[in-house]
Amino acid sequence: MKVMKTTKIGWIGLGNMGIPMAEQLIKAGYEVTVYNRSEGKAGKLTELGAQEAENPKVLATENDIIMIMVTDDKAIEAVFETEEGLLKAHLKGKTIVNMSTVSPAISKKMAAVCTERNAYYLDAPVSGSVKQAETGQLVIMVGGVQSAFEEVKPILDQLGKLSKRVGEIGAGNQAKLAINSLLALYTQGLAETILFANQKGIETSDLLELIGNAAIGNVFTKIKGEAILNEQYKAAFALKHIVKDLKLAKEEGISTPLAQTTLKYFETAAGTYGEEDLIAIFKALKS
Repeated sequence: MKVMKTTKIGWIGLGNMGIPMAEQLIKAGYEVTVYNRSEGKAGKLTELGAQEAENPKVLATENDIIMIMVTDDKAIEAVFETEEGLLKAHLKGKTIVNMSTVSPAISKKMAAVCTERNAYYLDAPVSGSVKQAETGQLVIMVGGVQSAFEEVKPILDQLGKLSKRVGEIGAGNQAKLAINSLLALYTQGLAETILFANQKGIETSDLLELIGNAAIGNVFTKIKGEAILNEQYKAAFALKHIVKDLKLAKEEGISTPLAQTTLKYFETAAGTYGEEDLIAIFKALKS
């Protein structure tokens, strides 16, 4: 039997990640109200018991914790600053948790305006993809005030296997950019490794079995290796989004040789494969 929690949660952003994450909270017994900028995304969640708000202002007014999972800085500005945005609501005492992968600068900007309104803001991006969102196995890195983090940690723990505060506002975003930079490097390396082996007559399945039983074997290699094997490039994490994150990391000062080279190749690939999964870099290198 589902036990209803007293904290009311507003959820903004119903994309590939937002829907399964909001679903985890509904199943955990929270009263959840959802909003998405484009219509027609809330059906599954309303069937599970969620309410749907007409705009962010209404959603913020009616809920204690507001959680956001959208694409980029422009989407955050739209959610906060439009005529019916969050900043038009009475925010005193509320906590806004931005789980999007965005720039530290936008988090610092929005945290400042929240503070002016006696509200808390946390940047809390996630590591993991759709499968981890569906199973509550995300890794969540948080920047912001310790007391606000402690308030929302029980909620975050429904979404991830680890939720950890790593510093002040912007630190969560910076940690995520570091992790996604490594993700891009590893994806590029995996694609190049498979391509090299194939050129030498080694079957992809044989190579993946070897890697899987070696010290460098991991879940990511298994998932993305199988995607290459099955020529399945439907986006769990779109290639265009890793380009966005690599550019944000560059803006934050990452300028090492591997990071610069990887950004160059992914940026080129995005022209053709941007809507596909990031492992489509394999197709770009092969072509």
